[in-house]
Amino acid sequence: MRVLTVFGTRPEAIKLAPVVLAFADAHAVEHAMCVTGQHREMLDQVMEVFGLTPEFDLNIMKPGQSLTHITTAVLNGLGRVIDEFQPDWLIVQGDTTTAFSGALAAFYRRVQVAHVEAGLRTGNILSPWPEEMNRKLLTQLASVHFPPTEIAAKNLRREGVADDVQLVTGNTVIDALQWVAKRFSEDAALDAEFSDRFDFIDPAKRLILVTGHRRENFEGGLARVCTALAKIARRDDVQIIYPVHLNPHVQKIAKAVLLGSPAVHLIDPLDYLPFVYLMRKSYMIITDSGGIQEEAPGLGKPVLVTRDTTERPEAIESGTARLIGTSSEGLIAAASELLDDQTAYNAMATARNPFGDGHAAGRIVERLMQESTGS
Repeated sequence: MRVLTVFGTRPEAIKLAPVVLAFADAHAVEHAMCVTGQHREMLDQVMEVFGLTPEFDLNIMKPGQSLTHITTAVLNGLGRVIDEFQPDWLIVQGDTTTAFSGALAAFYRRVQVAHVEAGLRTGNILSPWPEEMNRKLLTQLASVHFPPTEIAAKNLRREGVADDVQLVTGNTVIDALQWVAKRFSEDAALDAEFSDRFDFIDPAKRLILVTGHRRENFEGGLARVCTALAKIARRDDVQIIYPVHLNPHVQKIAKAVLLGSPAVHLIDPLDYLPFVYLMRKSYMIITDSGGIQEEAPGLGKPVLVTRDTTERPEAIESGTARLIGTSSEGLIAAASELLDDQTAYNAMATARNPFGDGHAAGRIVERLMQESTGS
């Protein structure tokens, strides 16, 4: 069996790294990686952490790239890779434009598609945008679906996907998180290295870790979030670290509102190891990221989600995350409650993580092996 795994962004690399590593131990499989380079620098950082070297690299990223550019560049570039490698299966993950375009390129060449993290839905094709439409279209293109949770599987059933072409696996991000956590636990020098790197962290203050980059928040939402962060940072018992996404819109907004706030540290985007280090050190996390809604509960960290919708209702239902939106007042109130009410904080910090047991990658590889043998 010949398998081609395709990814182009940091989250995809993190979530597919365990699958790639699992294929390395599989017999009778010729596996190759193709990276699109949709996010160049952040992608390369993750590849280095997991020791991955792609066989194919489309290197499509360019300044100010549009969704149209990403889509057409992946279609053209990946089409040539498929023609050369001749895979039986093409694996994509999640809801990026790389994932959708990769699946479409495979479909055009009659190559079967396996969709990791299938079935996530908000019900609003404009939120998150363009991810919600990407994943809906991916469902139509995939031959085998790997929903991370039973809720995601139910979403697929409602759209007509039969049980025999889907498998609930848990989320591969938990596999990746456990892999990295093991490195920290086994390597005291690694922990000390990052302690020195972030020596500006005041141990007497609680750390709030922030990320924000969603396109739908560019028109006012991110500015309101940053305004709230500036007010929260006026407390004398907190400090904020915000690794600012490289997107120029995000950079402009974050720096305009937060640059100069003494308790706010605007830093460059981080690769996966230092980001996990900061998650472990944080008191809470404020984010519009989907993946962090899955990762943080594995570390016992409450998450405030600065979005109006989430395709991960499991986090909300289990109590590990709260959907706040982008209102400055709402975010200030929610953060203040967690800072001032220990009972409310403990309820979120100790809630059960609904996203998996760290063995998702093995289940994915096993199922595809079964597909190849017809068993």
